Amino acid sequence: MSDSKKEHLKTDAEGNSYDPLDMTNYSIEKLPTRKKSPAEQWMATIGAPLAVVVFILFAFVIEIPYLQEFDVDSIQSDTAVEILTDVGDDKFSQKNHFMLAIFLAAIILWITAAIPNYQVSLILIISLVLTGVLPEREAYAQLGHPVMWLNIMSFVLASMLVATGVAKRFALWFILKFGKNAGSIFISFILINTVLSAFISATTAKAAILLPIFMVIAAVYGAEGGNKKNNFGRSIVLQNLLNINLGAGAFVTGSGANLLAAALISGAIDGNVYFADWMVAMFPTMVGMMFIGYILAMKVFFPLKPDERVPQISGGMDMLKKEYDKLGKIDYQEIKTIIIFLAILTLWATDRIHGVSATAVAFVGAIIALLPRYGIVTWNQVDIPWHLMLFSAGAYTLGAGFNHTDLPSLSVNAFFDGLGIQDETPFWVLYMLMTGVMCYSALIFQSKTMRTMLFIPIAIGVAQRFDISVLSLALPTAFMIEYVWVLYFNSKPAALLYETDRYDLKDAFKFGFTLMVIGYFLNILLGETYYRWLGITPDGVFGIF
Repeated sequence: MSDSKKEHLKTDAEGNSYDPLDMTNYSIEKLPTRKKSPAEQWMATIGAPLAVVVFILFAFVIEIPYLQEFDVDSIQSDTAVEILTDVGDDKFSQKNHFMLAIFLAAIILWITAAIPNYQVSLILIISLVLTGVLPEREAYAQLGHPVMWLNIMSFVLASMLVATGVAKRFALWFILKFGKNAGSIFISFILINTVLSAFISATTAKAAILLPIFMVIAAVYGAEGGNKKNNFGRSIVLQNLLNINLGAGAFVTGSGANLLAAALISGAIDGNVYFADWMVAMFPTMVGMMFIGYILAMKVFFPLKPDERVPQISGGMDMLKKEYDKLGKIDYQEIKTIIIFLAILTLWATDRIHGVSATAVAFVGAIIALLPRYGIVTWNQVDIPWHLMLFSAGAYTLGAGFNHTDLPSLSVNAFFDGLGIQDETPFWVLYMLMTGVMCYSALIFQSKTMRTMLFIPIAIGVAQRFDISVLSLALPTAFMIEYVWVLYFNSKPAALLYETDRYDLKDAFKFGFTLMVIGYFLNILLGETYYRWLGITPDGVFGIF
């Protein structure tokens, strides 16, 4: 080992020496597993028995008045109307009680993490079948939902980026080219996250690609974990967490939750929410939020001291240069990968013109990528997290159950009737309520998909009750899906980056919650201006312009 390398060796919590400039030390499998806090352990312990008790109470004991008597005219789902006509009031009422009981039990299990989320989904699916809420064919068919196929094909394409080294090459090249000082490094990661978000629909995959790179840079600037945290380390990790999620929000293909929201809204409006529509509305919004986060981090929350603005370990950027050089010259496989992705992005961006769905486009791209001899990756190189697919299937099955019972619409009507709220309620009240609920619910929920399955149908039901455009209320609500950067359990990237030990919960909360509040009020402002100009909110939010 050279003397220069010995100079910057560090010792971890277990007393082992390691090289902080070695990118392999920051792979996901080498990050320490964070132990559950006493509160988390307590929640996990009571989660399962509490879910069972809640299911029994709401399925068999508690009678809910608004689920007992039905006015067919108040039911929004055509499927639910047909079922009510076929089975009668009593059986339809029992289906709704079962649906509510299963939903509440699943929410408890998901929030408390008493059992793995994919196992909750499996229990949820079979429960909907055994209680008669859904027929078997429809319940099991959700694994073949178009959004599921888009997720699978997107993982194939993302694996192509990883296997060929294109994603790593781009990130390293950009940092080496433009990351000349502390400030430009942060801006570089804003642009890197934005570009990768257009091609990678899994936020965890983006985090895994970028984590080793920004951790080496953090080490170069003296950011260590434990008791030796500094503002550079806090800032680079938390800004990347913010940008990974904001980047996902810029595109409808940025995450499965976005795609699910688009599918739910498209079904309600009997039309399509196109890739281009979402991108035009959200790309400038999310990039603007990234730069707001950069300014607040650098000027307010984590201002850098003079010694944090200069490298603390000599030769640090040279280590990144060596990693880049290891990739060699760009080869034919990488060129093919780039061409395929540019073609996919072009077709996604022009979907309003040609009408081919994002799923179909990704399907063709994945087929080309997997072609024997002429393709880019083999099936064994494809990394598809099937546990996440099963979890998503459970969420979609939950949505099918909602459609069969019309539970969201019935609950919305009962809620507003109970409060005595009249149908003349101003649009801005409903807009602020639904976007606020979607935004701040991210503080307590573990899953974007779960929040989407819960609140998008409610937004649709509210719009239908008050006879306003579904798009004007449900789409801005969907725009708040990716606000999952405040607490470590709010998303998988948040949980992953928390393990780096470069910041604590107080740092994450004060920075993340501030950006969450800014994003919420920015969404209100855009509802009155930019979204109105795009035709999303016909009369704006407040109707003052």
